[in-house]
Amino acid sequence: MLFLFLPLFLIFLMIGLPVFFGLLAAPGILLWLNGQERDIALLYRNVYTGMDSFPLMAIPFFMLAGELMNRGGITMRIVEFSQALIGHLRGGLAQVNILSSMLFAGLSGSAVADTSALGSMLIPAMEKNGYTRKFAAAITAASSVIGPIIPPSGIMIIYAYVMGESVAALFLAGIVPGVLVGVGLMMMTAYLARSNDFPPAARRATLGERGQASLRAFFPMLTPVIILGGILGGIFTPTEASAVAAVYAFIVSMFILRTMGWNDLPKVLTKAALTTSVVLLLVGAAMAFKTVVSLSHAPEILAGFILSLSENPLILLFLINLLLFIVGMFLDAGPAIIILGPILAPIFTELGVHPVHFAIIMSVNLTVGLATPPMGLVLFVASSVSGVKVETIAKSILPFLAVEILVIFLITYIPAISMAVPEFFGFIK
Repeated sequence: MLFLFLPLFLIFLMIGLPVFFGLLAAPGILLWLNGQERDIALLYRNVYTGMDSFPLMAIPFFMLAGELMNRGGITMRIVEFSQALIGHLRGGLAQVNILSSMLFAGLSGSAVADTSALGSMLIPAMEKNGYTRKFAAAITAASSVIGPIIPPSGIMIIYAYVMGESVAALFLAGIVPGVLVGVGLMMMTAYLARSNDFPPAARRATLGERGQASLRAFFPMLTPVIILGGILGGIFTPTEASAVAAVYAFIVSMFILRTMGWNDLPKVLTKAALTTSVVLLLVGAAMAFKTVVSLSHAPEILAGFILSLSENPLILLFLINLLLFIVGMFLDAGPAIIILGPILAPIFTELGVHPVHFAIIMSVNLTVGLATPPMGLVLFVASSVSGVKVETIAKSILPFLAVEILVIFLITYIPAISMAVPEFFGFIK
């Protein structure tokens, strides 16, 4: 009877129950009906133990670093730097939007933060420059999914915590896929710019102007260098790296750039705390949900079903990508990873897929789900920022989603795309 927890959870989602309560109510009801009252106590105790983890402390610090950079005007400097480099191209502001997302990803690791920060600035600017508002919102939502792929990445921290993988290996494995998504979106934008006669954003910047923009963006752009350099050099752990990133963002915003005052701190801390609490509550509930997954023998049942479809790993990877894509339409990436990771990863590891390779397949697929209708979170954020209806953005985003789906399959069937960098640095043997 316990295997019914997943259909019941999906029913709760469809009637509008928040994910946190659905994750606890579905297994709790079934345990009660099954007469397993003792396991109900274990279920709810695991909400706390699921959050009580040193590796997960990286999430609030990265959230805080992102908020400090946002409030400190660092987003504006990244946009100015991107515009100086490629703003003269046809469709320049759309290209600037994508490049800014790639650069911002190395600072915040959050798709929602990317959509909110860049969207509020670039969507009105793109509209003034001759783009439709729905196109501007669509490109902002599509490019924001790069945020959790290029390190630092909150969902990769969660995956590493749940599956016992190296955070550093996952961070390194996400670099090339993230850049590949960005380049693919730029190529699609270049095609659409020619087809629709989009204007350049500005004249070609001189070498002096590019140098000036680079200097203004220098300190913000050091953040990913400090994070990855410190981790790879063995100077600090990923959790300590997140704390260093937050302190560095505070120093840059307050004392170097002087774009943030002491009066801004309460708002920054409040927003970071609220965002973190949502993520960690979901992690705790999903870890409790995972307890019932193990009690129900669902992994063994699903593994048997998947292996009965085919013994060819290539076909199974295709099918699992379809499953993850559908799941990503309805469920946020973090809870989906915690629920499905322990079920699916062992199956594909047994079939010869490297654990880090599968982690990237799963993370990128579910991240793209953030921009996929009907429940993609960044679609709602882009709608809120732009004032355009979600369904209107969903239609305009389809060409960009096609590019991202193509990249997912490239990552799936060419392991070197994600494995080369961690192998080079010795994190995969």
